[in-house]
Amino acid sequence: MAIIVDLDLMLARRKMGVGELAERVGITPANISVLKNGRAKAIRFSTLDALCRELACTPADILRYEPDE
Repeated sequence: MAIIVDLDLMLARRKMGVGELAERVGITPANISVLKNGRAKAIRFSTLDALCRELACTPADILRYEPDE
């Protein structure tokens, strides 16, 4: 997939666990894990907004484009 989710990097930089982020954002830890592990097919803008707010970052810090070979 050409869109890479770097949520694991942001969590490590913020020294935050999946459970804590899930609680702050208001979604389940399982859904955070789906995003973190790159298995998500879509993300709502409201979820992206909440992630950016809680991680003090921009969407570009979480999502990046890498063309398929």
